[in-house]
Amino acid sequence: MEVRTTRFGVIDIAEDRVITFPNGLLGFGDRTDFCLLQPGDDACFFWLQSVDDPDLAFVVTDPTFFEQDFSVPIRPEQMESLKIAKLEDAQVFVIVNKIGDQLTGNFQGPLIINTLTKVGEQMVLADKRWTTRHPLMRVASDSTQTASA
Repeated sequence: MEVRTTRFGVIDIAEDRVITFPNGLLGFGDRTDFCLLQPGDDACFFWLQSVDDPDLAFVVTDPTFFEQDFSVPIRPEQMESLKIAKLEDAQVFVIVNKIGDQLTGNFQGPLIINTLTKVGEQMVLADKRWTTRHPLMRVASDSTQTASA
């Protein structure tokens, strides 16, 4: 299927790569179908691109790349709604934001995806250790980069 994007133009993805979030994502309840775009084989950041809205895409990452002890407690009814038989079939991502020279991850609202059925859900964690702006890493700002003549 062809997916129109404002960042990458028209891309072709297999139908079985579409991830459905039946309840949408927080603030985007009407957008339910996304695809995960991997910029390279060794990438730790990915694009979660809406298949219906070319302008809607989120940078996401696996939170355990940055916090080894991060885990999402999934209740039995959530496992049932996601059709997850065993936890190994679930993949967790967090949405990444750039604030100044800091990349942050929304560790309070992780995305859980069933890797077999491609059904996902955004959860809201009550654990106060995690925030919506959990620091991931610093990045160079444009003003600190130098140009060579």
